[in-house]
Amino acid sequence: MTAGPESELRDKVVIVTGAAKRIGRAIALRLAGEGARVVIHYSSSEAEARQTAADCGGAPMVRANLESVAEIERLFAETLRVCGRLDGLVNNAARFTRFDPLAITEADWDFIHSVNLKAVFFCCQAAARAMLPTGGGRIVNLSSLGGIRPWAEHAHYCASKAGVIMLTRALAKAWAPQITVNTVAPGVIPFDDIDERGRRMMAATPAGRGGTPDEVASAVLYFLKSTNFVTGQSLAVDGGLSQR
Repeated sequence: MTAGPESELRDKVVIVTGAAKRIGRAIALRLAGEGARVVIHYSSSEAEARQTAADCGGAPMVRANLESVAEIERLFAETLRVCGRLDGLVNNAARFTRFDPLAITEADWDFIHSVNLKAVFFCCQAAARAMLPTGGGRIVNLSSLGGIRPWAEHAHYCASKAGVIMLTRALAKAWAPQITVNTVAPGVIPFDDIDERGRRMMAATPAGRGGTPDEVASAVLYFLKSTNFVTGQSLAVDGGLSQR
């Protein structure tokens, strides 16, 4: 993707991690609607990934366990083999658990950070290695309201998402001006499994409601289409909740 006026997405190759369902699916569908060549990454949700790929016009699918750097490298190698190049990356895949901080074990910590932070870095690294020789591209990392505001029973998760925000800023400096790196921080995006705590957060949101996956996707597309003068930024899509 080149600098200058707003970049178009038509025929751009963009990997979306965790694209089988929820927010990742919404992002993939919007990208396909813009004419991008979306690569559907998934880990275990194969049936949902196949449906998303079909709904994106027969998009290629690549399965990879993001806990493994070797599998991350295979994800990018397969994308380059099939598509010939890489123009963008959306790091959407993430995990979420809830524990009293006194009860968090090493395994609990690693379960979250291996995907939420470690994998984000190594996906960014693999993307940059593919994009820098061809002129650059766009990276968008999904962080969270939990990376902006502290949640007592999600210390490990909050730390991982705050790490994504700072990682985004550091990589934006490292790879400018060829690659922009930005982050979108969703607030409460309700799905069928939302709990009472989530409903209370929705009630406290100044917008008076939860958000939608498509609203998050709109923010992601903004960064993917922007010039290289927009980089290192974090955009909260949270109905104003981070300001309360």
